[in-house]
Amino acid sequence: MSGELRSDTGAMSRTLAKADLGENNRPRLRPVRLGPADVLVEHRADGAILMRSPQPLRPYPANLTERLAYWAKTAPDRIFIAQRDGGGAWRTLTYAATFAAVRAIAAALLTRDLSTDRPIAILSGNDIEHALLGLAAMHVGIPYAPVSVPYSLQSSDFKKLKAIIGVLTPGLVFAADRRAFARAIAAALPPDVEVVAAVNPESGRPTTAFAELASTRPTAAVETAHAKVGPDTIAKFLFTSGSTGHPKGVINTQRMLCSNQSMIGGAIPFVHDEPPVLVDWLPWSHTFGGNHNFNLVLGCGGSLYLDEGKPLAGAIEVTARNLRDVAPTIYFNVPKGFEMLLPLLEADRALRENLFSRLKVMFYAGAGLSQHVHDALQELAVKTTGERIYFLTSLGSTETAPAAISCVWQSERTGNIGLPLSGVELKLVPQDGKFEARLKGANITPGYWREPALTAAAFDEEGFYKLGDAL
Repeated sequence: MSGELRSDTGAMSRTLAKADLGENNRPRLRPVRLGPADVLVEHRADGAILMRSPQPLRPYPANLTERLAYWAKTAPDRIFIAQRDGGGAWRTLTYAATFAAVRAIAAALLTRDLSTDRPIAILSGNDIEHALLGLAAMHVGIPYAPVSVPYSLQSSDFKKLKAIIGVLTPGLVFAADRRAFARAIAAALPPDVEVVAAVNPESGRPTTAFAELASTRPTAAVETAHAKVGPDTIAKFLFTSGSTGHPKGVINTQRMLCSNQSMIGGAIPFVHDEPPVLVDWLPWSHTFGGNHNFNLVLGCGGSLYLDEGKPLAGAIEVTARNLRDVAPTIYFNVPKGFEMLLPLLEADRALRENLFSRLKVMFYAGAGLSQHVHDALQELAVKTTGERIYFLTSLGSTETAPAAISCVWQSERTGNIGLPLSGVELKLVPQDGKFEARLKGANITPGYWREPALTAAAFDEEGFYKLGDAL
């Protein structure tokens, strides 16, 4: 191994010698259009600090599926979403095909007794059917809740799943494979709740094949319902336990999701210069994958390749295979994912050449990135391309849709969370020698579903959401 390290170091030195050197005689950063890094600051007499961006928040659509309709008309043949089939080939869906399927499924949903009080719960993970059902529900104003898969497949008592079902009172539940989720369904669902499944739909309860929903003929009722979907319409519920262990249903409105994409677009405007391509595993039951990344692709007319790998032994190789096959323009991951990819990139020239071929930004969130991982990935980028790649990050939560504070410049030290995004006001309240972060903005949740006491406790007397992080 030591011989291999010496060999890599030598090759890296030769590459550095050829690299385009920028300031401080270091390899230049790959050119990327980023938003301004500026802020207005107000110091209060009580020691609190208010911060906000001077950049105005750009206009945003009234609902998410306006962008789906736009891209279905503007770029109908562009791939929107792709997933490997059983044989390993990419199964793809264009924007036009996606919008047609969404309208068909929406028509089927409108024939059922579904509403805010009887929403849709999705038990299974990221796949094309999940995406279509969620978009169809939002298109006609029916909220849905993607539930963390381990609550169904890794629990022995299904305690958290039962609590979520109790809060939601769903009128329809989707599981990609009914057989895989049979125990969870039997344990947590009332017997009269309809189950929709993509495969193995047979059951002793009301069960419908997903293909039946997708084959419904759209009617004028779809357009009528869609016309009523506005900024205050509830789009989804995302459940987070936080520090309590009790699943809380965070209300996500259309205003939150759409405004947050405007905020993100102002911070990283390069996503509007060319359609972004993502290879992404992050679960849609969490706000990072389900709101930040999925909605970014939809809003910018990009392409999302579903990665069925994850940062676990035996699964990270699946991610590597996908990155060897599809070159992303922006790569999102949690720090553990970057750490586990590092030795694979070091060992596989074809993998790193494809990953870095058109990559504009590497983006981490969810935890702090180790400095040595950041530095090693930058060295690999230079070794492969002669350029450094931007490493960006952001801070937010499920309640903030999620991006609220973002670092939109290259910080050589990890852990710099940056500044408030346009449209966000940050209040830093002195507390025990640090500052507690509180937030206001169009991206902030109105509260927790059917939890008025928790909602009241989450906001201060000025209406700032208490993020709970100390800075």
